[in-house]
Amino acid sequence: MRIAVTYENGNIFQHFGHTQQFKLYDIEDGKVLKSELIGANGSGHGALAGILSAVKADVLICGGIGGGAQAALAENGIKLYGGVSGNADEAVNAFLSGNLAFNPNVHCEHHDHEHGGKSHICGDHGCGHGHCGNH
Repeated sequence: MRIAVTYENGNIFQHFGHTQQFKLYDIEDGKVLKSELIGANGSGHGALAGILSAVKADVLICGGIGGGAQAALAENGIKLYGGVSGNADEAVNAFLSGNLAFNPNVHCEHHDHEHGGKSHICGDHGCGHGHCGNH
């Protein structure tokens, strides 16, 4: 099994579409055999799912993630564990022990509210949808 984590300075990066790197963990018999960092090459949202597919990731642990990216992951057969924060290594260990606290209904949280009395357009952040009501 290969687990990918959105990664920045040892922690889980909180916006999937803007992550600059992933930490990949190769798992065998419930233990981490090795880990490595890979760059996202400036790719956004849908392309990131392609990168994870190319490196044969089975699982993604991340913070916030939009609906378009979730669909792209599903199309690539990558299981999503979103809404996770904190240390990346600790999150992987929690996942392996069955204790990872994640949000099965994760979405890009900053998209679901009003800004200054006017509607906020998700396209400003590129979450893959037009208006926030589409989440």
